[in-house]
Amino acid sequence: MADSRGPLHGVRVVEAATLAAGPLVSTAMGEFGADVIKLEQPGAGDPMRTWGDRKGDTSLAWKSMSRNKRCVTVDLRHSDGQDLLHRLLDVSDVLIINNRPSALARWGIDYESVHERHPRLVMLHITGYGRGGPKSDRPGFGTLAEAMSGFAHLTGPPDSPPTLPPFMLADGVAALAATYAVMMALYHRDVHGGVGQLVDVNLIEPLARLIESSTLVFDQLGVVAGRIGNRLDASAPRNTYLTSDDKWLAISSSSPNLVARVYDAIGRPDLAKNPEYVDPLVRQQRGREIDELVANWIRERTLAEAMTVFESASVAAAPVYDAEQLLADEHLRCRGTFVKVDDPDLGPMTVQAPVAVLSETPGRIMHLGRHLGADTDAVFEELLNIDPDRLAALRAAGVI
Repeated sequence: MADSRGPLHGVRVVEAATLAAGPLVSTAMGEFGADVIKLEQPGAGDPMRTWGDRKGDTSLAWKSMSRNKRCVTVDLRHSDGQDLLHRLLDVSDVLIINNRPSALARWGIDYESVHERHPRLVMLHITGYGRGGPKSDRPGFGTLAEAMSGFAHLTGPPDSPPTLPPFMLADGVAALAATYAVMMALYHRDVHGGVGQLVDVNLIEPLARLIESSTLVFDQLGVVAGRIGNRLDASAPRNTYLTSDDKWLAISSSSPNLVARVYDAIGRPDLAKNPEYVDPLVRQQRGREIDELVANWIRERTLAEAMTVFESASVAAAPVYDAEQLLADEHLRCRGTFVKVDDPDLGPMTVQAPVAVLSETPGRIMHLGRHLGADTDAVFEELLNIDPDRLAALRAAGVI
C-alpha cells in the first residue's frame, strides 16, 4: 500500500532563498513529504510573488513553485530574526539559502557559524557563482549563467545572435543538481553516521556540465563549436521540420537503426544500406544533405500524414506542441502529468504533478503557494513554543 506521507516524511527544510533555484529544491522535497518552512522578508516577501504572468495580483509561477510550503516571515537582518532562524535550525535537517557570502557572514549565518552550532545540518548555498574565486560575492542570475556556461553561444541559427531561453533554464538545471546533492548529503549523515555539510552549487556549472561536449572538443581538437540551429549532424536527420499545413514536427536519429527507419519511411531504403548515410562518424559529414532530404519529404505532407507514416515505421518523431496541445496529449493525460488543484485565490488551477512517479511513496500536492506570513504564528508556536504575546512583540518590532 502506498505511503501517503512520502519518502521524506520527517525531514524538515528551512528555505531562506528567493526567486527560482533554491526554492525549486524545496519544492521537489516538499512534494515527497518534507516539511518545508519558507522564510520571507516581512512586508515584501519573495520577489517571485510578483514575478511573471499574473491573474489579478497573483503570480502564477509563485502559486506552483510554493506548493506544500508553510510561509513564515522573518527579517534575517535583525538579531532577533537571526535568533529565530537558529532556533528553527535546531529542529531542522536542511537550510537552503542564496544570499551572497558577505551578507551571510554579516548576519552570522555563514556556513562555518551554522555548522558550529548545528553540526548535523545540511546547508545548501546556491548562488550565481559559488564559493571561492573573484566573482563569489557578485549577484548572479540565470540569464548570466546561460551566457557564461556556453549555452547561449551554442543556441540559435548560425546567422543569429546568441540565444537565451524564455524560461528559467539555468535555475531549473541548478535546482535539479542541488536536489540530488542535498539527498546525498542526507544519506551520508543518516546512513553512514556522518555530520552535516555544505552543499555549494552555482548556476553556471550544472548547465555547463550538460553541454560539456563543447569544451571537450575545444580541449582535444582545438575547435570552438558554433551555432547550427536545430541540427545535430551526428544524429542527422535531427531538426524541426515544417509540414504542408504549417505545423512542425521533430525527429531524432541518434543510432544507425533509427536513421535506417527514417530512410525506409520516406521511400529511400537504398540509403539504409549505404554506410555513408548510416554510420554516425561518416553520416555527420552529410548532415545538411540528409536534413534537406527529410525536410523536402515532410514539406509535402500534413502533420497527421507524416506522423502516421513515422509512427508505423517506429521513427523517433513527435509533433512540436504548444501549451494547449501539451495539456491535451492523450498519453500525458493517462499518466496524470497535469493535475487540477483547488486554490482559494484562483480556484481550480492546472499545474504539473511531481515529475518522478514512485510506486510506493508517490509525491503529492497538498496546496499551492500561500499568502505572505500565513503560517508564521502556527510554525513558531508549534516548533519553538513562542507564546502569542512574544509573537505580538516581534511583529511590532518588524522582526516577523
